[in-house]
Amino acid sequence: MSGPDPAPGPDEFEQIAELFRPLTRGDPGALDLLDDAAILPALLQGQDMVVTQDALVEGVHFPVGEAPEVVAARFLRVNLSDLAAKGAEPFAWLQSLAWSPDWPLSKRRAFAVGLASEAAAFGINLLGGDTVSTPGPFMVSGTFFGRCPSGGMVRRSGARPGDLLAVSGPIGDSWLGLRALRGEVTDPGGELALKFRRPTPRLDLRDLVRSHARAAADISDGLVADARHIANASGCGVRIDLDLIPLSPGARLWLTSEPDACRARIALASGGDDYELVLATHAESQAALLGAGCTVIGRFVEGASGVLYEGREIEAGAGGWRHD
Repeated sequence: MSGPDPAPGPDEFEQIAELFRPLTRGDPGALDLLDDAAILPALLQGQDMVVTQDALVEGVHFPVGEAPEVVAARFLRVNLSDLAAKGAEPFAWLQSLAWSPDWPLSKRRAFAVGLASEAAAFGINLLGGDTVSTPGPFMVSGTFFGRCPSGGMVRRSGARPGDLLAVSGPIGDSWLGLRALRGEVTDPGGELALKFRRPTPRLDLRDLVRSHARAAADISDGLVADARHIANASGCGVRIDLDLIPLSPGARLWLTSEPDACRARIALASGGDDYELVLATHAESQAALLGAGCTVIGRFVEGASGVLYEGREIEAGAGGWRHD
């Protein structure tokens, strides 16, 4: 004789109420997630809204089996990084989730807890979205909203020949961190893995970006590739000096073990997922850049782009992730 049927779990709407309504933090525009739409707040006169959208797929953008709260942190942070590069202040987001069979209610709850912690830390509210089931891998997609002074959003296309090329922090740690998670690189303290799992969006540099950047991007594809993106959008070239790229102690330690230092530096500058900022600025802004912890690593130029190592031009390949 079979026992009684197990009690049914919460349905889709009950899960939304439990997991995601708290993430609205009482924002009236979210309508308690009871509607099929949200109301975006009217911006103050003199402000523009900046919108960005990105998705994470399990097994592509993070390892299969990663902790749900870590996935939540990475999801919010990589999207907020796009707003940081625009000089924008984030305030809200929409999300769509595709739950796979290996994401039971316990993992969904842990994901929501992770989102709540991150959203509170960055001061943003969930306004709505959608949830579906899929036989494929877990996927989460978000549309994020920020604000900036009217006409003040920093684009990729503002660089001019003679401008300095600068980066906001160490390069290559996240690429090494992913390799560390795969057991390919030693990482005794876990600092490298943390850079991949919980990147820090450089929202702290918002005022610097607004005041001094003629063009900017966050480093997601790879430093070389993203610097070239700025150059291409601006109709000029860029010259990058690999000897000047800032490296963390962990990256420098890894570099000493590599037989080909040139190829190793190219790998660090092409690995991607750093989520530091790459900036084009006037030469007169160098003191402000250095004061904010940025490093000048090259210049924008007339003509073709190039990568230098030990004073000679080298072939750096694609320079980062290709979205083919």
